[in-house]
Amino acid sequence: MSAPANSQFFSNCTVDALDQAALALQKGSLIAFPTETVYGLGADATNASAVARIYEVKGRPSDHPLIVHIAGLESLESWTSDFPVYAISLARDFWPGPMTLVLPRSGMAKDFITGGQETVGLRVPAHPLALGLLHAFKKIGGQGIAAPSANRFGQVSPTTAQAVEEEIGKYLSPIDFILDGGPALVGVESTIIDCTGDSPRILRHGAITKEMVEESTGLEVVEEESDIRVPGTLERHYSPKAEVILDVMAEPGEGFIALSAIPTPKGAIRLASPSTTVEYARVLYAALRSADTQGIKKIAVIPPEGDGLALAIQDRLVRASRGR
Repeated sequence: MSAPANSQFFSNCTVDALDQAALALQKGSLIAFPTETVYGLGADATNASAVARIYEVKGRPSDHPLIVHIAGLESLESWTSDFPVYAISLARDFWPGPMTLVLPRSGMAKDFITGGQETVGLRVPAHPLALGLLHAFKKIGGQGIAAPSANRFGQVSPTTAQAVEEEIGKYLSPIDFILDGGPALVGVESTIIDCTGDSPRILRHGAITKEMVEESTGLEVVEEESDIRVPGTLERHYSPKAEVILDVMAEPGEGFIALSAIPTPKGAIRLASPSTTVEYARVLYAALRSADTQGIKKIAVIPPEGDGLALAIQDRLVRASRGR
């Protein structure tokens, strides 16, 4: 695979490649790497200048907090000043996995990570390359990797290394890396859970559902709104260049995304026909990107019905339909 002009592309991620990437992180480089949800753009979470480059590459508002990826549960107390028993239960049940816990920050979590808030988002990703990178970084003294999705702010999150290259390759420098770990298996970003109160509160839906949280903690999930800012919750987000219209059938020449049981309207361009909700989440972002690649101007989407992961898909599509 050819390397992009402005960064190093690793399609064969050996232990040596991960060690090299960890050393690059230590020196201030950015590393785009796979997680089970989407690809992230990582920097040393304790390095203010490296983290500032994430914001620059993404075009991200400086008060928008970042999630810190850590190697395991043992790293939790370095980043948080307090954690309730139910947060430990969640971490034990769902880490490594597609779940971010929002907790009171410790002194290590600076404003450039938290967006000036008194909380920090923490996650242990399940992808073997992400874990390999985190452990290699920890071995040389790294405390964690701050990593939002590896795309320009507000646009569609990448689920392959090729999508990362297309999206932000031109903004990266020769000291930066893109690690190719294949397509993301989940396809939508992690569930974010506020653990600062007496009971958990879901701030962003994902693959870890309300029912799973309640079963793990024995507590009812709080439904009230929160003033904590977290990634991916702005009114407009996850948006392709094409206009996204929900709950309508496509007209001729328009893109169409729906479960496979729903037939393609005559003349429409089928972008994805997943057979399950899990598959829907996995292929959604690639389908939205495909529309832009093909120059399609309008995408009609029939979202999956139901709760759980379907809620996460519905959330992303509603935000995408509001445009950039």
